Amino acid sequence: MNWPPLETLWLAVALVLIFEGLLTLVAPSVWRRAFSELLKLQDGQLRFFGLVTLGGGLLTWWLLA
Repeated sequence: MNWPPLETLWLAVALVLIFEGLLTLVAPSVWRRAFSELLKLQDGQLRFFGLVTLGGGLLTWWLLA
């Protein structure tokens, strides 16, 4: 597997930050409500969400690599 240049990694991180900041900028009350709902989740629910997110990221990486 050829690893992409380090610049590509930083561009990906920047894109994540852009999307994360976009909702906070456009609709802060929606972001606050979503974050407060996340705080109410139990550890097992958060772990499941993390597992699904990780799996989706790995699957996307595998399909694009």
